[in-house]
Amino acid sequence: MFEALLSALVQLSSPDRLAYMALGVAIGYAIGVLPALGGLAGLSLVLPFIYGLDQVSALAMLTGLVAVAATADTYSSILMGIPGSSASQATILDGFPMARRGEAARALSASFIASMIGGLVGAVILSCAVLVARPLILALGTAELFMLAVLGLSMVGVLAGRSFGKGLVACGLGLALGTIGSAPATAEYRLDFGTLYLSDGLPLPVLVLAIFALPEIVDLARGGGTISKTAELGKGWIAGLRDIARHWWLLLRTSTIGSLLGAIPGLGGSVTDWIVYGHAVQTEKNGQFGKGDVRGVIAVEASNNAREGGALVPTLFFGIPSSGSMAVFLGGMTLIGIEAGPQLVGERLDLTYAIIWSLAIANVMGTGLCFVTSPLIAKLTTIRFGLIAPFMVMIVCFGAFNTSRDAADLYLLLAVGVLGLFMRRFGWPRPPFVVGFVLAQPMETYLYQAVQFYGWSFVERPGVLIIAAMIALFVFIGARQRRLADTDDESDKRGHARPQAIFALVPIAIFAAVLLDATKHSFLGAVFPGMVAAAMLVISIPIALKLAFANDPGSLLHDGEEGADESQGGFWTYLFWFAGLILGSALVGFLLASIVFFLAFLRVAAKCSWTKTLVLTAIANGGLVAVADILVLDFPNGLLQSMIDLPWPLR
Repeated sequence: MFEALLSALVQLSSPDRLAYMALGVAIGYAIGVLPALGGLAGLSLVLPFIYGLDQVSALAMLTGLVAVAATADTYSSILMGIPGSSASQATILDGFPMARRGEAARALSASFIASMIGGLVGAVILSCAVLVARPLILALGTAELFMLAVLGLSMVGVLAGRSFGKGLVACGLGLALGTIGSAPATAEYRLDFGTLYLSDGLPLPVLVLAIFALPEIVDLARGGGTISKTAELGKGWIAGLRDIARHWWLLLRTSTIGSLLGAIPGLGGSVTDWIVYGHAVQTEKNGQFGKGDVRGVIAVEASNNAREGGALVPTLFFGIPSSGSMAVFLGGMTLIGIEAGPQLVGERLDLTYAIIWSLAIANVMGTGLCFVTSPLIAKLTTIRFGLIAPFMVMIVCFGAFNTSRDAADLYLLLAVGVLGLFMRRFGWPRPPFVVGFVLAQPMETYLYQAVQFYGWSFVERPGVLIIAAMIALFVFIGARQRRLADTDDESDKRGHARPQAIFALVPIAIFAAVLLDATKHSFLGAVFPGMVAAAMLVISIPIALKLAFANDPGSLLHDGEEGADESQGGFWTYLFWFAGLILGSALVGFLLASIVFFLAFLRVAAKCSWTKTLVLTAIANGGLVAVADILVLDFPNGLLQSMIDLPWPLR
């Protein structure tokens, strides 16, 4: 074993193989910086180029990309409030507020070091898993996996904000929307309205971008200033390093949790993200989580990178990819003639250790690259937001469309973005919504399988009872230590009850539609969405009635627009700007609509000169065309393209 470890390091240390690893790191960095692309898009991009490489070089390149994409996606989460990937959603809650108060460098520094250490912990756990992985993973049945999904839901109490009732309804709304598409037990299509797009369910990256990114962009654009007032990078870097040293136990704890959760197929980074964040909120004292607490950044980013090491355990040793990225990684292994399975802990142990060394070295290389380039990227926070906003809107739309390459991605982005805007305005917490959505499918799948395999007696299994005890403990702690995670602590922003009561009818209408649709399906296809919808109606209807008729709705009453400064444009103004881009795409195609959007926004909203407007428009849309060419991506067409045969990229 020790000889294989040294042999793998010697093989990997040759200049050409280190160069391939560095190339993978560079590609992973570039992919990670662009919101919503993530490691899956990067791995898909490089697969054609590893064909013909020797196995160690190819593995070094793939592992380097996977390791660093999870580090670089921090940039947009912290600096712009846009999730870099589905696994960096919780980073926004504390990283973005830190950037807005001039602590972007501190947040980035803490994030990069936490990511590097998390990646190293993941590599160590992967190396230990060579001996213990098989009995550990096989001990988890579908019953235990279902309870782990329920464990994720227990974090709602921590993330619910000022109103626990609103948090429950938001979580239920995510669960309800997560049931759209094919039922895992029966393959019946639920609420798909006869469309191919909805038959696969709503895409997570689009929902995350809509629910988090668009409300933040609108809020910043209305402010008219910059994301941050200052960017004192020197002091910020040192402060981030001190934060890491001060919270070393949290760092190691969340790294270990992230790696262990990453080894469980089906959970994925979007679930691990919130479980670890909830754990940090529950266990750390005197926190200001949700308002810019560096511990929130450290916990999430450490677990994100550690998760990659854990995710490789079932992928390498059992051929079971634990995420979409790992599925592509597994395909890359097949492409270069490596078969995943027990042989990787036997006669091909040297390849396993080559991956482990690559994971460790790539994390160090990626962290160095991020530190070197951060001073330039962090200065984006000091640029007037009116100049950045159209770029961010374009990136969000491009990232959403790249999810399934269907124009419906943009329409969904608009619809859920409007929902997110009103949730933010009226104090409905958004993190529970995402938690519910990402857990809906695994919960339903594992529940169905557990009942099929064990009957309802699965609740008596020892592993289920242990996890149930953990859930009870977390719920108890969450009830005592709930923190403000999504709303401002401004009790005077109560606003008028009538518009808030009207908005409360939206989740009621969605739950009613899900419940009605459930009556049209078989028992196995209807039981989960029906139970969710019925339970949520019982909770959401009293909330709407209290908002409509109670003399004092208490913590339910909140309107972030109360007393808001509208000198730079009101709530509806920027909503119409974004809606105009999406509707323009439906008429003339995305690229032409983007050009018109840039010209109009920069001239009217940002009040730029014609020279600056034309230059920025050319740079933005020229870069967009270049990226689309690399990704072999056609832009969404509109009515114009259906009538006239235009050349690429206008078609």
